[in-house]
Amino acid sequence: MNANPQHQALQPIQLHLGKSVAKPLTPSPERAATQRWSVDAVEALFNLPFNDLMYRAQQVHREHFNANEVQLSTLLSIKTGGCPEDCGYCPQSVHHETGVEASKMMERDAVMDAARSAQALGATRFCMGAAWRAPKDRDIEKVADMVRGIKSLGMEACCTLGMLNGEQARSLKEAGLDYYNHNLDTAPETYGNIITTRDYQDRLDTLAHVRDVGLSVCSGGIVGMGENRRDRAGLVAQLANLEPYPESVPINELVQVEGTPLHGTEALDPFEFVRTIAVARITMPTARVRLSAGRQQMSEAVQALCFLAGANSMFYGEKLLVTGNPDADRDRALLDKLGMTAAL
Repeated sequence: MNANPQHQALQPIQLHLGKSVAKPLTPSPERAATQRWSVDAVEALFNLPFNDLMYRAQQVHREHFNANEVQLSTLLSIKTGGCPEDCGYCPQSVHHETGVEASKMMERDAVMDAARSAQALGATRFCMGAAWRAPKDRDIEKVADMVRGIKSLGMEACCTLGMLNGEQARSLKEAGLDYYNHNLDTAPETYGNIITTRDYQDRLDTLAHVRDVGLSVCSGGIVGMGENRRDRAGLVAQLANLEPYPESVPINELVQVEGTPLHGTEALDPFEFVRTIAVARITMPTARVRLSAGRQQMSEAVQALCFLAGANSMFYGEKLLVTGNPDADRDRALLDKLGMTAAL
């Protein structure tokens, strides 16, 4: 009998049995959709001694991935500003005075030029973001044409365009889109403190539409928005309990922008960010866990710990939508120092 009182809490829970049943810490890919993580179980992972948590995350990571390889994605804002949502972190909201001006959607040729540049720098996935609450059908037609162009380059294509209905998701799938990004942002219990113009179910509905047409899901969240550790556990539990969990999980650290309601929030301890990466890796073993927004403010040592904790994807390029990101030369130098290579 294990004397550690946390031992039972560290196991996923299989809900349809009606009780907690001890299972291996790392669900296999074919069983991932039937495993469940309670918030208590995820919080228990967060509460492990740091070295123990990192060890477990490394075990899981190495079981499913090359631990010295990272997938590179580039994110381009194809339509900036003027968003009617009131997300407390976002400088593109019309509700916040941040100096970001609304612009029209980029032309296809300009987007293709950006994609070719990203590919030349080593990115294998090109992500397009637009500041909409929900796109119109005519917008989807234009984006679908861009997707076909991206695919003609041999790159993976991803979009984040706001809420989708089923027909819009199908149109993007037929154009060749690989991934659709729609973040849950935070735990259900704290969601209303961050956003009031869209509810949690709206986000889950969009993810369901995306899944229904066979698109891969990219969904994660933002930490450092004033939440506590249990809130972070709640976010990870929500993601890990999606059926199946996302293929790609971006973990963002809040980038504080003057004029947004969350400007001035107490900064998250770097070790807590690393813990979030490790817990995401353990609970979603076959997902690409991505270092996303906030990386520019991280030291190289913190980023190295994130890779050790199981991050194996990152946004690559000098800008993420309207916020800064380390430039490509700096990123290549860091990967060289760590003996890591870009996934092909």
